[in-house]
Amino acid sequence: MPTIEQVQAPIAEELQAFEPRFREAMRSRAALLDRIMHYIVKRKGKQMRPMFTLLSARLFGPVSESAFTAASLIELLHTATLVHDDVVDDSNMRRGFFSINALWKNKIAVLVGDYLLSRGLLLAVDKGEFELLRIVSRAVREMSEGELLQLEKTRGLNFSEEVYFDIIRQKTASLIAACCASGASAAGQSGEVIERMRLFGEQVGIAFQIKDDLFDYGSGEGIGKPSGLDIKEKKLTLPLIHALQKVEKSDRRWMVDVVKNRSDNGKDVARVIDMVVKAGGIRHAQERMLAYRDKAIDLLHGFPRNDARDALEGLVQLTVERTK
Repeated sequence: MPTIEQVQAPIAEELQAFEPRFREAMRSRAALLDRIMHYIVKRKGKQMRPMFTLLSARLFGPVSESAFTAASLIELLHTATLVHDDVVDDSNMRRGFFSINALWKNKIAVLVGDYLLSRGLLLAVDKGEFELLRIVSRAVREMSEGELLQLEKTRGLNFSEEVYFDIIRQKTASLIAACCASGASAAGQSGEVIERMRLFGEQVGIAFQIKDDLFDYGSGEGIGKPSGLDIKEKKLTLPLIHALQKVEKSDRRWMVDVVKNRSDNGKDVARVIDMVVKAGGIRHAQERMLAYRDKAIDLLHGFPRNDARDALEGLVQLTVERTK
């Protein structure tokens, strides 16, 4: 498996140049907002989305100013959705740090999310990047629809794999798809190439979400014991959906009852996890994840090979082989 440093190598200088641009895009004249923006920048994650955006642009030539705008726009909107998600989920932690709502309460967190969203939109408008705005606005719409579809379907705990894939295609994959499409668009590529890159990102995004589902079951080398956190939060993941379709009706009723009504009972949750494993839920999810990985790599191999293409392929491998 490649290292994150190897993946970043073709855009190492560009990632460094992206940092001050992103900080500048978040700056506010309001002292409280500026303090919160500083806190957000300090605790940001692995920069997966800027990497996908900049590497997708670099696949077709040098990284342009438009590509930096695309990376900043997507990272601003992604950060806005995380801040809002923490409010919706009543979550006090994010990446090992206190969430914005934990430190400054819900009202301020919602306004911070709105501010980040508006900063992203204005960044694109001010620079006249209307095609980028169209690509990313579509992703934001899909993410919202995916979240609402999940809330609607989770109540009954009876949706199919088809509905699950509809949800994660919108909720998770749409933003990574937007990274890859906007990178190609910033590099001046045709509509056909932009769409191929969007589809590449969508396949990676789906594989990414299935990997997240698998973490709940502690499956894979170095991942450790199952947490059952998704079950405790009444989330329907791919291994659980597959298991519910395979077990006897009486077992299915019992499992649904645990998820809906007794998800705080550690012993029952552990038994549900065991039943999912025995029903082949983990194996099935791993197979589907690898199938999406392979589709992504096939799409990528339709472009001429260069260091950016190799790095994107490495990023796909990191997505499915990561241990956290």
